[in-house]
Amino acid sequence: MMSVPISRRRMLRTAVVGAGVWTVSAGRGRCRSPNERLNIAGIGVGGRGAANVNGVAGENIVALCDVDEARAGKTFERYPKAKRYKDFRRMLEEMDRQIDAVVIGTPDHTHAPAGVMAMGMGKHCYCEKPLTHNVYEARVMTEVARKNGLVTQIGTQIHAGDNYRRAVELVETGAVGTVREVHVWLGANFAGPPTPTDMSQPDLPTEKPPVPETLDWDLWLGPAAWRPYHPTYVPAGWRRWWNFANGQLGDFFCHYCDLAFWALKLRYPNTIEATGPVHPESAARWTIARQEYPARGDLPPVTLTWYNGGGYPPLVKEKKIPQWGSAVLFVGSEGMLIADYNRHKLLPEDKFADFRPPDPYIPASIGHHKEWVEACKTGGTTTCNFDYSGPLTEAALLCNVALRTGKKIIWDAENLKAIDCPEADQFLRRRYREGWTL
Repeated sequence: MMSVPISRRRMLRTAVVGAGVWTVSAGRGRCRSPNERLNIAGIGVGGRGAANVNGVAGENIVALCDVDEARAGKTFERYPKAKRYKDFRRMLEEMDRQIDAVVIGTPDHTHAPAGVMAMGMGKHCYCEKPLTHNVYEARVMTEVARKNGLVTQIGTQIHAGDNYRRAVELVETGAVGTVREVHVWLGANFAGPPTPTDMSQPDLPTEKPPVPETLDWDLWLGPAAWRPYHPTYVPAGWRRWWNFANGQLGDFFCHYCDLAFWALKLRYPNTIEATGPVHPESAARWTIARQEYPARGDLPPVTLTWYNGGGYPPLVKEKKIPQWGSAVLFVGSEGMLIADYNRHKLLPEDKFADFRPPDPYIPASIGHHKEWVEACKTGGTTTCNFDYSGPLTEAALLCNVALRTGKKIIWDAENLKAIDCPEADQFLRRRYREGWTL
């Protein structure tokens, strides 16, 4: 890992007009008639990637790219007319004019190289969460999408549900008063909070089994530092390793904290501090991270605390609120609101027994994938575009930066810099393997 000083000017020059030069004039992604189908390419089409391709199956699926023929096999079979590729760079170069948009479902470490190249060529982009592997990449993805006037969406599908909408309305209309404190926790398991998840932090594997014939290991690694193939990484174990992902926090922060960001209009934190076990190679098996957000217009400063892998807020441990395995808790001056993916409740229950919620005013979603498709065709917008989900991803990944430095981060969001903490630079961005670039 290399420590690289970061400046906003250098970042934008590198990402938008630097080596590789995938840049276009703003707004190249053209609008279409709502009845005209988009030409969509899938990048990473096994597992979660398959679900994303299937989510836009009503459009023209013209190309599919995956480095593992076996894992992508069912998707290849479902779309026999789509051209097949292993290398997304080759696919985009060869099919440039035949592609309007891409859906990206690769492991986290490949999101940004694929997304930046595609958007630089004028392609609308749907990308799984977290948006990127590191903070620098998240800012680049956000800026390139904005510069090129493209329609984007991150894969936080729960955002489209009615439950989040009703919870946001309660916060916005002051049901619990002024909110200055939020707690967000991911349970050890989804049945309740009794024990920490058994996610040991192993050293790198030493065995060197043969690479499966169906897998192109070099392309799977992409920009990440070289590691010999091992089944602990694929198809799903990569989430435990810093080289490829950000552990449980990277997997779920964008889902649960999405509600807090939406309801409280959060963007960039001022400070971040975190505790948890630190290992040079494998992600933390538990983390507690505290972020302080500045005032936003008439909204006061907010402290957001994240817990994953077995940690819980005091109110949960003391059994003073419902024992929900994973949830978001808004602590207001007049009460509390607890919510998860499918339910929400005002607390204390006796105080709100006769409470009447406001009439719903946030429109129902037409569907998370459909919302993106329709916006691509009409020039509209989406609820989780990269201008929203880029900062959400940065907030998630900054927790791990604070954890790995062992310091409280004072964050200069404009310049993408941890003030007086140069050791953070190596975790804010990475050095790509030769042949890979943004």
